[in-house]
Amino acid sequence: MKLPFRRGKERPVARTPDDQMTLMEHLGELRMRVLRATLAVVVGFILVMAFYGSILNFLKEPYERICSQDLTLHCQNNGLFILGPLEGFSTRVSISAYGGIILALPVILWQIWRFVVPGLHKKEKQYAVPFIVSSVALFALGGYIAYWTLDKALQFLIQFSGPGVQQTFQISKYISFVGLMIGAFGVGLEFPVLLVFLQLVGVIKYQTLFRQWRYAIVIIVIIAAVITPSGDPISLAALSIPMLVLYFVAALIGLFVQRRRDRAAAQAA
Repeated sequence: MKLPFRRGKERPVARTPDDQMTLMEHLGELRMRVLRATLAVVVGFILVMAFYGSILNFLKEPYERICSQDLTLHCQNNGLFILGPLEGFSTRVSISAYGGIILALPVILWQIWRFVVPGLHKKEKQYAVPFIVSSVALFALGGYIAYWTLDKALQFLIQFSGPGVQQTFQISKYISFVGLMIGAFGVGLEFPVLLVFLQLVGVIKYQTLFRQWRYAIVIIVIIAAVITPSGDPISLAALSIPMLVLYFVAALIGLFVQRRRDRAAAQAA
C-alpha cells in the first residue's frame, strides 16, 4: 500500500516489507537519518575537543615509547613537529572528527538499521540490538588491536628507512596514520557482521562459507594487506588472524540460526 505524506502529520514509515513508500518519502527518511547521525558526530566532536590534550598524549604514547626505549631509531627529541601555522589547528580538528565519528558509531549504526529495517520481516528486525552491540564491540576490538600493534608497526617502518636516518614525524601525518590504522582494523573486524547479516536475509548460506573456507583465507589475507596502512607483517597478521577466526564464528552463527529456523518450521507444520 502507499502511505500518504503530508506536512504536519505523522511521518510515513514502512512497517512491513509489503508496505511501499514513494521516492520523496524515501528521501525524507534518508535525510532524517543522516541529520540524526550528523548531530551525534557533532556532539562527539565537541566531547573530543574538550579532552583534546589527554587524547593527543594517548595517541603519541606508542611513538614516544619506542623512541625512548630504542635509541638506534634516531628519533629527534622524541616528539612530533608542526611545519605550518595552521597545522596545529587542522590536527586538533582531525582528531576531534575521528573521535566524534567513533563516539557516534552506535547512533550511526542505529540510523542505518532503522533505514534498512522496513525491508525486513518481523523476525529479522529482532536482531537490531545484537547487530549494533556486536558492530560497536568489534570496531572497538579492532581499534584496540591497531593501537596495540602501533608501536611495532612504527618500529618496523622506522627501521625499514635505513640505518642512521633521522626520524622527524609531522604531527598531521602521524595522526592521519594512526587514524587510518584504527579505522582499517575497526572496519576489517566488521566483516563478520556483514556475513551474519547476509545469512539472516538469505543471500548466502553457512554451507557456502564452510565449503569455501580456503578461498576465504586467501581473500581475507589480501584484504588485510590492502587496507593495512603500515604494510608491515606484524599488523598484517594482527588483522588477518582475527578476521579469519571471526569468519568461522559467523559461519557457526549462521548454522545455529538455520537450525533454529528449521525446528520452528517443523513445529509449525
